[in-house]
Amino acid sequence: MLDLTQDIRSLTEFKRNTSELVDNLKRTKHPLVLTVNGKAELVVQDAESYQALLNAAELLETLKGIKRGLEQMQAGQGRPAEDFFAEIFEQLDDV
Repeated sequence: MLDLTQDIRSLTEFKRNTSELVDNLKRTKHPLVLTVNGKAELVVQDAESYQALLNAAELLETLKGIKRGLEQMQAGQGRPAEDFFAEIFEQLDDV
């Protein structure tokens, strides 16, 4: 989680203190917002935290897909799985 009192630094400061700030990123697991001319330009984080973020985003997309499928089924837009698989197996038999 971003801590606005600690996790916003200028790009110049990051360049000057790269080793220290990278060590802090690894220790705290907090992303670091880097500013240029006082405006947020970049977000830097350790690889482990970034991977966790990617995993969470993938899980969210999967859950959204499941929810969409359930909503379609409730709206009568789907078809029974048995029918779908029967069609697939029939197509495979024709190959």
